[in-house]
Amino acid sequence: MTVTDWAEEALGLLLGRVGETSEQVGDRFPLYADPADGRWTTTGRGSWAGGFWAGLLWLRAGRAGRDEDRTAAAAVTGRLAPWAEADTATRGLILWYGTAPATEDTAAPALRERAAKAAVGAFDPELGLVPWGSALGGERLRARADGVPGLVPLLASAGPEGREAAAGHLHRHLDLCLPHDGTGRPAPAWRLDRTRGWLAEADPAPGWTRGEAWLLLAVADALLLADALPRAEAASWRVDRLTQAAELLLADCSMLVGPPVPPADARHADGPLDTSAAAITAVALLKLALVPGTAWSTAWSTACAARAEAVLHRLAHDHLTRPGGTRPAGMLLDGCYDAHSGTAVRHELVWGDFFLALGLAALLGRADLRRV
Repeated sequence: MTVTDWAEEALGLLLGRVGETSEQVGDRFPLYADPADGRWTTTGRGSWAGGFWAGLLWLRAGRAGRDEDRTAAAAVTGRLAPWAEADTATRGLILWYGTAPATEDTAAPALRERAAKAAVGAFDPELGLVPWGSALGGERLRARADGVPGLVPLLASAGPEGREAAAGHLHRHLDLCLPHDGTGRPAPAWRLDRTRGWLAEADPAPGWTRGEAWLLLAVADALLLADALPRAEAASWRVDRLTQAAELLLADCSMLVGPPVPPADARHADGPLDTSAAAITAVALLKLALVPGTAWSTAWSTACAARAEAVLHRLAHDHLTRPGGTRPAGMLLDGCYDAHSGTAVRHELVWGDFFLALGLAALLGRADLRRV
């Protein structure tokens, strides 16, 4: 079976599942689904994952080309609007991935612009980042790996001031999260103590493979963005440092040679897997394969492209449900919502579905990863 054959089949299954999910959740947002029967746990406003549901609907609309699919996607994207001014760094996840695939919607660019301006306004020059925020609960002055992806391109879309904030936000998180001695694993979560400075949090702890995937995705986006910048602005993006960060993540986190589907917690290899971490990593690798040779060697590009295809193949063949069983077809199983609390540790996750669909669409030449 050729790449086109298996990728086409898997994408068809995923997007077919979108229709069934839409009927099941109505005007709510899917979060994770039970592996036994495919029933979704939902949220009313989408939480940090709402944009991935909108993104999935846009991917379906782009493939099918039906007016009713575009209408459904536009309606869900519109329901993300309250998050534009919400105090959360996850507005990048919500409002970048919920609008970037919306190539045929006139309202999505305006919502994205509104969110980008609000995010630039939330940038704290003293801290050098957009704080994690209080919208999802907990302390506001925190920095987390999942507060970087999506927010980098969202900020950068807001002109020179936004691009400066995007570079600062990313590099401040790399300062905190990346190991400084070239060994060990990223520390994905920090909180600010006004007396003692930034302190690493216990949960999520180093070894959270989805956090590592989020960081790699943000770095890949930044490298692609830097290539398109005016020369006068390129210096602030510190391309050499971004390249080193990508190489460090790939090496220290075994993203090119480790298991295609990693455990949710790298410290516990016998624990639950996380297919969503694998799907995010695959998209990040496909983006890195697009980085121009002036910043990224041909050997790295080739290795990233080959590994991304291998990861997507493993997900499609070993973790995606097929027709004829007791479960709905098109479920990407073995995603882990939260290993620490034991919440939904072998489930279908809406963001896992999204990144697998996006990766497959890119592999088939149907999605431009320079803009999504």
